[in-house]
This record gives sequence, C-alpha cells and structure tokens, in this order.
Amino acid sequence: MKAIIPVAGAGAKLRPHTYTQPKALIPIAGKTILSFIVDQLREAGIKEFIFIVGYLGEKIQDYVQATYPNLNTHFVYQNDRQGTAHAIELTKAIVNNDEVFIALGDTICEFDIKEVMESPISMLGVKKVDDPRQFGVAEINEDGFIDHAVEKPAIPKSNHALVGLYKIKESEILFECFQKLFNDNIKSQGEYNLTDALECMIKKGVQFKSFKVKHWYDCGKKESLLETNAVLLKKSGGISVNPNLYTNSIIIPPVSIADDCVIENSIIGPHVTIGNNTNIKSSIVRDSIIGSYTTLDEVVLDNSLIGSDASVKGLSRSLNIGDNTEIDFG
Repeated sequence: MKAIIPVAGAGAKLRPHTYTQPKALIPIAGKTILSFIVDQLREAGIKEFIFIVGYLGEKIQDYVQATYPNLNTHFVYQNDRQGTAHAIELTKAIVNNDEVFIALGDTICEFDIKEVMESPISMLGVKKVDDPRQFGVAEINEDGFIDHAVEKPAIPKSNHALVGLYKIKESEILFECFQKLFNDNIKSQGEYNLTDALECMIKKGVQFKSFKVKHWYDCGKKESLLETNAVLLKKSGGISVNPNLYTNSIIIPPVSIADDCVIENSIIGPHVTIGNNTNIKSSIVRDSIIGSYTTLDEVVLDNSLIGSDASVKGLSRSLNIGDNTEIDFG
C-alpha cells in the first residue's frame, strides 16, 4: 500500500502565515500538521509515501527529507490546481495500480487505523457534522456501505461528512474515473473533485465501507488551529519541561517548548506551543502558538498565532502575525 498526501493548497484562511510557510508545516502541539499524518501512517506499516506539492512545495520536500531520511518518498508537483481529483491523478505512474491510502494534508484524525488497514474492502472515513453542506457527504445504508458520495450537496441526504481519509484497493478503477471526470468535464464548485470520482467508482460496482472517526481536528483557520493545539496538548500532556532551564519563570502545563529556547521572567502556559531557538523575556503567553527563531519582549499574549523569525515588543493581547515581522508597541 502507498500513502498519498496532497499538500499543494495555498492555505488562504491561515494568511499571513501561509505566505511563507505551507499550512502542513505549521507547528501544533509540538509537531507539524504533516508529521501527525505521516507518523500515524508509518506506525500502521505504510512505507512508501507520495506527496503532492505545489505552493512552497520545496519547503515540504526539504522538511520531509530532513525529518524522515529513511522514508521511501516521491514528490509530485501540481502547478495548476484544479481540485483533488486532478492532484491525485498526477500520481498514476507511481501508484501503478497498487492499493492507496489517501490522507488530505490538513486533516488530523483519530480512528482505528489497524481495523481500516486490515479490512478486505475499500473504506472511507466519516464523521457526523451539523452542517454537511460544506463537505463531501457519504450516504450510508444500514449495513455500513456507502450508496452515494456527493460533494457539498445543497440539500444533503446525510450528515456523514467525508473527513479526508480514503483507503482504496481498486486504484485502477479510481484512475479510470478520474479520466471520465476530465473527458466529461464533471466538476463540483469549479474543480475536479475526488468525491465525484468515488461516486463514479460506486456506480461501477466498487464497494466502500464507512469507518467512523473518533476525533477530527480542524486546522483550517487561526481560531480552530489554536483550539486543536490546546486539545492535542491536553491529550498528550504536553512535552515534559524542566522549569529550571528557564530563569525566574513559571511554566503551566500542558505546553510544548522546543530546544534551545531562552525564557526569562515570564509565565508560559497553559496550551502553548513554542518553536526552537525562540527568546521570550518579561512576558505572559497562554493559549498560543509561537514559531521558531522568534523574539517576544514585554508582551501579554492570549489566543495568538505568531510566525517564525518574528519580533514583538510591548504590551498586546491577541495577535495573528506572520513570519519575518517586527512589531514594537513601545
């Protein structure tokens, strides 16, 4: 089985951070979004990964090769973004009719991955949502099989959203359906969509069983990203921190503080993730994500997202600051 992880999106809802950093590489609870996905699939036994990259794709490639030097990886560039079906179709030559597990690169989920991998049939991850009109929707029969897959229906017949996890055994038929979408110009919301290809596969007789996702963490915008950071830190207990490393400071768990940080006369936590080589002096930080190589001096931050190589000085409350930014409130 080969893993396919599309990470070519521009992450417009997380700007200004995604001007300089792919969304998949934003730190959360001590890891990147992408590492949560890769680690989960590696532990399940998948050894070959295909990353579909585009915007800032070289940063994805550099990160993966540095973090996972022993992983069997391929990088496919989607320069013209025309939807998830168009992106995944670019991997056809590498997949070569093997089974695939597709995990969208902005999706962190908790589910019984062993059960999914051992299933003899194809499976799609679902979770009940309040407003399914914003998602691909699975119409599931009483036996747990999926009768239809519909992309963002105006009048949904189901509240089971497709969460972005797809185990597909019949990859040859999947790529045939991609070609049918292109030939017949079948689009949803102006794009060639994976959900429409799944519906095509169902019409060709492929059986999909649904599997329930226990938790589906939203990393799409600032507020939900910070909430996800807090939830994952609580679940993991954060990273063990020796408060003696930091001068005259109080650390309130759960937090994740990376290596080589300098913290003086400050209160950090709870629910704070800090990247490596960051300096914090005379500050209070809670419920926030702080990037690497950043400097905070005499600030009070709450529910803030600060990029890497940023500098903030003076009093403040809630900020959303991208990389390479300098702000002085003095």
